[in-house]
Amino acid sequence: MAGRVGFHSDLVTDIESPADEEGVHDSFSQLIEEQSQDHHDEIEMTSLELEEESRDDVMCLESPVYLRCDSEEPQQTEPLVGGRWSSDTLKVLSSMPSRTIGRSRGAIISQYYNRTLQLRRRRQSRPSIQHFPRSARPSIRGHRVETDADEHEENDNKRERLVNNLQNLSASDRVRMLRAMPLSLAEKKELRMLVLNKAEHSLSQNQIPCCSQLKYYIIIAVRHGWYGWLSFLSSLQLWQTALKCVGGHFGTGVLSYFLFLRTLLFFNVFLFLVTGLFLVVPQAVVVPDRDQNTSVTSLWGLEVLTGAGYFSDSLLYYGYYSHQTLQAKRRCSGTGNGTSCEYGLSYNMPLVYFFTIGAAFFITCIILVYTMSKSFGQSFRIDKSKGLLAIKVFSSWDFKVSKKSSVRLQRANIGTQLKELVAEVNREELKFSVLQRLFRVFIHMLAWLMCLGSTLACVLAVFYFSEHMHKLQKAAEARSRTGPGSSDGLLLKEASLLAVPVLVSGINLILPGFFNAVAWMEEYDSPSMLNYVSIGRNLLLKVSVLGVLCHHWLGRVASDPKTLGLQCWESFVGQELYRFLLMDFIFMLLDTFFGEFLWRLFSQKALKRKRKPVFDIARNVLELIYGQTLAWLGVLFSPLLPVVQIIKLLFLFYMKKVSLMMNCQASGKPWRASQMTTIFITLLCFPSFLGASVCVTYTMWTVKPSAGCGPFRGLNTMFQAGKLWVQELAAENPNLSWLASAHAYLVENPLFLFLCAAIFLIVIYFHSQVVDGQRKIIELLQEQIENEGGDKKFLITRLQDIHERKRVVSPRRVRGASEDSSYS
Repeated sequence: MAGRVGFHSDLVTDIESPADEEGVHDSFSQLIEEQSQDHHDEIEMTSLELEEESRDDVMCLESPVYLRCDSEEPQQTEPLVGGRWSSDTLKVLSSMPSRTIGRSRGAIISQYYNRTLQLRRRRQSRPSIQHFPRSARPSIRGHRVETDADEHEENDNKRERLVNNLQNLSASDRVRMLRAMPLSLAEKKELRMLVLNKAEHSLSQNQIPCCSQLKYYIIIAVRHGWYGWLSFLSSLQLWQTALKCVGGHFGTGVLSYFLFLRTLLFFNVFLFLVTGLFLVVPQAVVVPDRDQNTSVTSLWGLEVLTGAGYFSDSLLYYGYYSHQTLQAKRRCSGTGNGTSCEYGLSYNMPLVYFFTIGAAFFITCIILVYTMSKSFGQSFRIDKSKGLLAIKVFSSWDFKVSKKSSVRLQRANIGTQLKELVAEVNREELKFSVLQRLFRVFIHMLAWLMCLGSTLACVLAVFYFSEHMHKLQKAAEARSRTGPGSSDGLLLKEASLLAVPVLVSGINLILPGFFNAVAWMEEYDSPSMLNYVSIGRNLLLKVSVLGVLCHHWLGRVASDPKTLGLQCWESFVGQELYRFLLMDFIFMLLDTFFGEFLWRLFSQKALKRKRKPVFDIARNVLELIYGQTLAWLGVLFSPLLPVVQIIKLLFLFYMKKVSLMMNCQASGKPWRASQMTTIFITLLCFPSFLGASVCVTYTMWTVKPSAGCGPFRGLNTMFQAGKLWVQELAAENPNLSWLASAHAYLVENPLFLFLCAAIFLIVIYFHSQVVDGQRKIIELLQEQIENEGGDKKFLITRLQDIHERKRVVSPRRVRGASEDSSYS
């Protein structure tokens, strides 16, 4: 509010103070003293004391445009924009606390230069005195008005003092002050060149020692190298240009989907690096001794889809990994009795397998918690749309952009963000009557009942169909024991493995469309609320289906693998997860082709409409979370499953981007997705990662491993591998007996895991509370600033009214005194 006040002399805009306050800050009394000594003439010329000292017609020249003498009557304007201030008003304004605290020499410099430019423009905008009659010309006697030559000389002196003061500042403070000055870019560039030329001239006069010059060049070289490294790191960001293009054309809502996809890609790359370095590479170097050759009875054409056949006995699945300590042969020598070989480094594969999976999940949990906390702090801060709109309008352009394509992209990005901010500012809450509210509540309840009923029906369908297929597999295994099967029976058996994945992927494809139709019936006004509701319904569907599948794998398959003829149920579960992941990708391709491409052609060719489909953020994001949950569930049974997920995400990014540009259009109601990324990370952490962690932990702590395959064969549970290793260490070295008790309390006891989970939840809770408290404090401070602005406006208005009354009364007193003297 105070920034709207237009005054000439003592008020400046708020400028950021430099970092070195001791060398730059001065007291306000010194500022007043300097101003009163150097600019006393200018203050008196701009104040209205000229009117009180002499009753000439100077007011007609000094007053603003809306109070010119040639106008018939003054126009009605806001009283705070006039700029006609008395000396008392100026003193009160300059004494305000907001104008006296934190004043810096840089602010004074900016004030001097700004005042000089204002006076020059004001004098140039005044009408020529030659156009007035001689009787109407103002009298300039006694007002200390200087000639044009003196005025020009004074302006040059002020510029010289400004350059000297800027030169005395440090480089960072000088840059900060030049940025904060309310000048044009040309004027700032001119000032900067004057300061640099004077600095070079002074350096040439003073002979700088060689050591100082070398230090100066080293600092410059290091700074340029650092800036070049930062620019190089920025250029290495994945899909940077593509993401800018998506955000510029479709807004932050669609952009949040692609950002989330990139985040999932980084998680899978980390998971692949951990499992690849510690599990896959050592097992690939030392090939395990196979007791029996696995006969490939699968059709190779279906191996890619089913993951069976040749892939069953490969590094892709759990069953290939050895249960022994891997030892690399170092040297072999021939003796009389035979050949003896000395072994080098030993590698305990069961122990490494257990701790690698555990460490990967633990580090992923830490990264997720950190990412979610950081996202909470960024998205739930105070960012009022009006303030962001002003920032986006006045300071959003990057002047370092020079390419035409980059300029067009940045222009489109700024335009889309402005549409979102304007839509959020202009959004109004609709008011409904009591009957309308009841009708809307009834519609919402009916919609939720329909969505919940359809979800329950699909979950029951998956449950009974998986049980039916389980019985069919048992029957097929019983028939295969009695006699060899034909090629048709083998083909049918391979195809039956894809039945459950196809059913689940079909449900995930069709049911979200039904949810969208129900949401269209509800008629949500806010696009963000529509996306949140759709995310909730799709999440409920995905979590329920995954729960049924986990029960099928860990409850039916793992409990009785012999009835299915499985020697390694872990590899079978890994194959199931591979099939689900692959079917999910295939159905996403079908959805992109039929739901976006063919629908666009049908709408434009058959229906003759220009409208294209809108990108469904909720459904696509939940598909990403569903696929990532499958990858986390399968890393225990298939260490290379993150590679499949990486390939899937890479194809998915380019496929979705191309389809988005060709087949989709931006939402008709622009909306700003300020908290979408935070919600996505939260859903990825709690329902997805937490559920996968619980299933993996349950498998490692409770379910008995297969007796004929894998690194944990012969053990009751997987976590016993660590217990046996600790017991061996304690037996070989009695000094390490404390490891057994530490392993018992930290690994075997589930209380430690619950304690770690509780600590993570407490950290997240406290961080959210801190962010919430900061948000409330910022709201109070903003309200206080608005109230102080209102107080200043009220005080200035009162002061101006008092001055107007005093100016009206003073001519009457002069007129009355003259009449008394005439009568006398």
